[in-house]
Amino acid sequence: MQHGQPHWVGLLVGAAIAAVVLAIRLRRAHCETRLRLERMWVIPLVYTLLVALIFLTHPPQGLVWLYVCLGLLIGGAGGWYRGKLMHIRVDPETHELSQRASPAAMFFILALVALRFVTRGLMNSADMQGPAMVLAATDILLAFTLGFLV
Repeated sequence: MQHGQPHWVGLLVGAAIAAVVLAIRLRRAHCETRLRLERMWVIPLVYTLLVALIFLTHPPQGLVWLYVCLGLLIGGAGGWYRGKLMHIRVDPETHELSQRASPAAMFFILALVALRFVTRGLMNSADMQGPAMVLAATDILLAFTLGFLV
């Protein structure tokens, strides 16, 4: 960020982008999409391999491992809750599965985005901009996302 640029401009841009994405997702929330069980493992596997590669090449140090594990657990709980909010239907004739996103699930994701902004603001205000803190925050968020997806 440039020296003279106000901090709130970035917040407004982020909020505007989040609002547009949420509006698009809410519009699509009422549409059912086919749920393909044979493909559900692909994204979690790819992301798990990516996180494992990152942690093997640059492992978290010391107490950061505890926070990474907590991030994984909290992400898993959040992913379970989001999955619980999804509506899954089985067609009685074809036995195909379809899913419809819940508006509550969309607001849950919005709450996570808001939490990220708050966390980022706290990190900026606490003057925790050193490389070690940035790497620790990245590791924790990687673990959280892994738990959320898997």
